[in-house]
Amino acid sequence: MSAIREYYSITELTREFGVSTRTLRFYEDEGLIHPVRRGRTRLFRPSDRHLLKQILRGKRLGFSISEIQEIIQMYKAPPGELGQIHLMMKRVEEKRGELRQKRRDIEETLAELDQVEEGCIERLAELGVNT
Repeated sequence: MSAIREYYSITELTREFGVSTRTLRFYEDEGLIHPVRRGRTRLFRPSDRHLLKQILRGKRLGFSISEIQEIIQMYKAPPGELGQIHLMMKRVEEKRGELRQKRRDIEETLAELDQVEEGCIERLAELGVNT
């Protein structure tokens, strides 16, 4: 059984999560993570590592930095985890709706492209050009 680590270096986290040091500094500037400073060195606690994992998951799901901040802040303040869960469920449903609309938009655009292509093929046939 491995002991829980007290700190992670910036290099360890960039390698583990496949992000740049600039990304970690950005999340720090945005107040999402709060590494300990030892001179110019940043040391990340396990809680920062956990937050980074959640931030990156939120980004993969299409949440903005401000939405991720809101969800994180909700956990820290009353009503705490319960409020965070309700907010997360609301945000998930909103994101799902956005993605469904994008899918409808893409399907409509593909159908229009099919019609344009069919029109081009018909016109080429009228001009006696084989496709």
